[in-house]
Amino acid sequence: MNIGSWLLWALVATTILTTMQGISQGLGATRMSFPLLVGSIFTGDRDRARLYGAIIHFINGVIISLGYVLIFESLHHATWWIGAIIGLIHAFFLLVVVLPVFPGLHPRMASEHHGPSATRYFEPPGFLGLNYGVRTPLTILVSHAIFGIVLGSFYHLAS
Repeated sequence: MNIGSWLLWALVATTILTTMQGISQGLGATRMSFPLLVGSIFTGDRDRARLYGAIIHFINGVIISLGYVLIFESLHHATWWIGAIIGLIHAFFLLVVVLPVFPGLHPRMASEHHGPSATRYFEPPGFLGLNYGVRTPLTILVSHAIFGIVLGSFYHLAS
């Protein structure tokens, strides 16, 4: 494994993914702010939550990119289209598995079965994150495919 290449392109890919998600939210394509949702697990202060969530999101991006790199290394091949496929699988997993369990681990999120309260004020994502807008799944799929495309295009396999 080429550690230098992995770290460089993991940071670049995570920056692009995070930027794309922020733009998607800013343009109204989704109401979901993953850094806010993740950070608010740890604090009720929304400003700090965004900061904590952005830091955690970057750390997660680097860690998760390691899985992409290990797949590239096991295939002895890294291309944009392999990265895109891994990114789509990753996004699908987030939409179908991770988002539905969020209400169970998030202390400030209502669930599909128990509505909002004074302490549980975040809306649950719902199936495929659709409670945050009908284009939410598309924004997640596209941003993660591009995450994989960046990694697959620029990661240099170990010699």
